[in-house]
Amino acid sequence: MRDSPLDLSPDCTAAVLTQALPYIQRFSGATVVVKCGGSTLGATDASNEGLARFAADVVLMHSVGIRPVVVHGGGPQIGDMMQRLGLQPRFVDGLRITDAETLDIARMVLVGQVNREIVSAINDHGPLAVGVSGEDAGLITARADRPELGFVGTVASVNTAIIGRLLDENLIPVVSTIGADTAGQALNINADAVAGTLAGALGAAKAVFLTNVEGLYADPSDPNSLISATTASDLEEMIVAGAIGGGMIPKVQAAVHAVRHGVVSAHIVNGTTAHVLLLELFTDAGVGTMVSEGQQNS
Repeated sequence: MRDSPLDLSPDCTAAVLTQALPYIQRFSGATVVVKCGGSTLGATDASNEGLARFAADVVLMHSVGIRPVVVHGGGPQIGDMMQRLGLQPRFVDGLRITDAETLDIARMVLVGQVNREIVSAINDHGPLAVGVSGEDAGLITARADRPELGFVGTVASVNTAIIGRLLDENLIPVVSTIGADTAGQALNINADAVAGTLAGALGAAKAVFLTNVEGLYADPSDPNSLISATTASDLEEMIVAGAIGGGMIPKVQAAVHAVRHGVVSAHIVNGTTAHVLLLELFTDAGVGTMVSEGQQNS
């Protein structure tokens, strides 16, 4: 018999499973949108242990009746490819400035590399995952409404028909966030924004945003100021006050959008923590920062 990687006693193992049971029952049949990025999947980890752990957690969710939808970015991989080609990434408000050459790189990396790696890692456990681009079947219609960002889109609408069909077939959609405008022009879209919009459109029970910090801090310089629970209104006030900045802005805006459009709760958690999805979904304590429309329970 193999040793348990957590080295739990039989009593501890039983306690963990007992604690998980009501959550498994509660979320069976529910859709959960999970947004992951390159930094949380071990983009610089040659062993791919981070990606393998993530894939195993998604498969476990699927195995107990949850309907996971994975939305991914790939910023570190895009940046790495740009540097290999002698290009310097530039950002505004946490969003990548995307000229025509950068768009080609983003499309190649997101659709052709990162998506395939996630699909392959999930499918190591069985024929479960299907890769989908935002351009496929009109999934994401976008518009380029910030000229200073170039070929960067904001989500205008989503057509969830293809995602719904895949979920109904008991499959796991893995979405790369290249969309197209009404004229067919491809646009690079922030993955957090796609995940928040898609979660609302699908009527998801939860939207989970994996990042490389523990969650949202009241004071980013103070590790003891983690906000464990907050509301959409409070986050909107923090953005206006300038208390949230940089790459955290799109995540917070996406979480707010999700709960404003019917998602019960959104969660910003540290995706580099082993099995963080399972800790968030199946334990009493939860982790990271939970966002709700009002004073709701997760």
